[in-house]
Amino acid sequence: ALAEAVIGQRQHGCWPCVEAILPVYDALISIAPPSEAQGTGKVADLSRLRGVRVMVIDDSNTIRRSAEIFLVQVGCQVVLAEDGFDALAKISDHQPNVIFCDIMMPRLDGYQTCSLIKKNPKFKATPVIMLSSKDGLFDRARGRMVGSDQYLTKPFTKDSLLQTVAQFALPAETESNS
Repeated sequence: ALAEAVIGQRQHGCWPCVEAILPVYDALISIAPPSEAQGTGKVADLSRLRGVRVMVIDDSNTIRRSAEIFLVQVGCQVVLAEDGFDALAKISDHQPNVIFCDIMMPRLDGYQTCSLIKKNPKFKATPVIMLSSKDGLFDRARGRMVGSDQYLTKPFTKDSLLQTVAQFALPAETESNS
């Protein structure tokens, strides 16, 4: 349907519209289906997560605390931030291995926060996983466009959260288990 829209806009002489749509279209093509994006069903050895530094950026105290409980139970070091500004103030001091970032936040939203993190050469390789209650392709595509590595739908389960941390904090070990 998107390809048809692009062709239709081009035929009607609305090339600026096409130029605006193409990056979104490219990002959509690169996104795995939701079943793959949420993991393969294999659970990594959770003891290997001990000491992994995880930052959770979310304006919801409930989400921050839930993530913290799940992560601390397996030995992760957790840094919590209420919004993008709070996260940017803490990121250099704590050097997280993985960052979870809510999309809808006051002051500095998740897309802006992710973009700023990824523009910093020191944190460009740090995985950023977008968190959202929305599960739309547009939200996933927009996250990819600003540099996010994955997308996790809220409310997340303990298993999906820990599996995502394992996937990005221990990439060589999870690939060898596949």
